[in-house]
Amino acid sequence: MATMQDNQTWSGRFNEPVAELVKRYTASVDFDQRLALFDIQGSLAHAQMLAECKIISAQDMQDIQRGLAQIESEVISGDFVWSLDLEDVHLNIEKRLTTLVGDAGKRLHTGRSRNDQVATDIRLYLRSEIDSIVGLLKNLQSALLDLAQHHTHTVMPGFTHLQVAQPVSFAHHLLAYFEMCQRDTERFIDARRRVNRLPLGAAALAGTSYPIKRERVAELLGFEAVCQNSLDAVSDRDFAIEFTAAAALVMTHLSRLSEELILWMSPRFGFIDIADRFCTGSSIMPQKKNPDVPELVRGKTGRVNGHLVALLTLMKGQPLAYNKDNQEDKEPLFDTVDTLTQTLRIYADMIAGITVKPEAMRAAALQGYATATDLADYLVKKGLPFRDAHEAVALAVRFAEQKGCDLAELTLEELRQFSELVADDIYGVLTLEGSVASRNHTGGTAPQQVEAAIARARKLLG
Repeated sequence: MATMQDNQTWSGRFNEPVAELVKRYTASVDFDQRLALFDIQGSLAHAQMLAECKIISAQDMQDIQRGLAQIESEVISGDFVWSLDLEDVHLNIEKRLTTLVGDAGKRLHTGRSRNDQVATDIRLYLRSEIDSIVGLLKNLQSALLDLAQHHTHTVMPGFTHLQVAQPVSFAHHLLAYFEMCQRDTERFIDARRRVNRLPLGAAALAGTSYPIKRERVAELLGFEAVCQNSLDAVSDRDFAIEFTAAAALVMTHLSRLSEELILWMSPRFGFIDIADRFCTGSSIMPQKKNPDVPELVRGKTGRVNGHLVALLTLMKGQPLAYNKDNQEDKEPLFDTVDTLTQTLRIYADMIAGITVKPEAMRAAALQGYATATDLADYLVKKGLPFRDAHEAVALAVRFAEQKGCDLAELTLEELRQFSELVADDIYGVLTLEGSVASRNHTGGTAPQQVEAAIARARKLLG
């Protein structure tokens, strides 16, 4: 049975111990222990500031540093003993510190609360994870560029409504995802600025009466600024929501690419093959090679999107300032970090292992009258209004469809049925290569433009 001494931080106020069921229900130590090293980092800076402000003695600070160094070593080695009775990561570390260094450990909590302490820990944790994620995004972008480099002249059908629209180069298609990842990177870098503000010193909600120097702690921890309002500092989690929103967008982009990889690997497309190490077989159908990794990315995207909604819902009804509800921010946030980082790590490797089948891509581009727009543009350049050209080409496509051939396979006489402006130079326009090469402007699919885009992208990555 729990005793009244289980939790020295507040048990004096109560006449009976917390019920075992309640203890398990309210404890967070099972999942927030991943914040341990950041908690120690924040405590070291807080202790140094307290000593500099003469709030604790130099000896206390030295004892605290010595004790926290040992705790850090125990956490890293896995020897630290976590106790459910002590609720969370903060009380576990504080209890161990007090055991190691005595009263100095008790003085560490002067001028702060677990409310501003946990907000600081989460920000330190997220800042570190953002830096890692930005690096992983760059690795994925490099893999996309490496694959694109070999396929600036590989023609594939571009789709709208999943119907063949116009021919594009495979490299151009891959660079679309490079651009998405670049915006994702920019979002994380921008969000990092708002994550990187120090809550410590806000204490429980109103600040502290001790003569602390919050800016000094911010300097020691590498924060760009301090949170300017104590109520806001301890109570809001918009920085975590913003991070999760950015993560959801990355996953959404990767889910779209995953859907295409799954389609392209299907024998109905046959555009690519994904390396065996990213696939599994069937327990009953020996011929199967299933694209498990991209399928799971699609599924895990729903998981991260759900975490975003969970965090938004968590905050929507909370009055100021801190409420126990905020304990529920950690599991969705931690799982978002884990899911995103694991996905990015495996995705870069998967992209590097893709085998491209240019012949299948070219054959597919020839099946859907992909150069119809080029024929319309040709007629416009000859002086026909675009709407009239559009109608003439639509009739030509219907004729070719009935005949069972491509536009480029129609004779000159057959094409001239639809416009007398058609001349024998039309066949240079109707080829796939001619169509792709004609889009020779910034952002276009012409090989010359795509090669320039790859060079710009590599320079951007540094």
